[in-house]
Amino acid sequence: QLQLVESGGGLVQSGGSLRLTCVASGFTSDYVHIGWFRQAPGKEREGVSVSMRGGGSANYADSVKGRFTISTDTAKNTVYLQMNSLQPEDTGVYYCAASRPGRPWRDIMTMNREKFDYWGQGTQVTVSS
Repeated sequence: QLQLVESGGGLVQSGGSLRLTCVASGFTSDYVHIGWFRQAPGKEREGVSVSMRGGGSANYADSVKGRFTISTDTAKNTVYLQMNSLQPEDTGVYYCAASRPGRPWRDIMTMNREKFDYWGQGTQVTVSS
């Protein structure tokens, strides 16, 4: 059973930080690419950041570049999203997602959610002004 479980969301003031955690089970992060997406109320789910399997490379949405950092701990089968300088527009449900083994990085780096096959349940992030 392939499963992703997110945690670390919460309420934070503008300018604050949070670290989201995504723990994978049923497969290892060495073999799949992992991404973080978010969905604000009334908006489509959008890509935030993606990491090549094993943490080899990463890509970020323009809106979070310089503020968010994705990292991988392969020993713990865990992917993190460190979020600094949070703003109210960062509010939303954050989802961890994984591609099926074998998907090329070129399909993932664009953060097309249709290229991700497994999804977590999401964790709420709320940034107050």
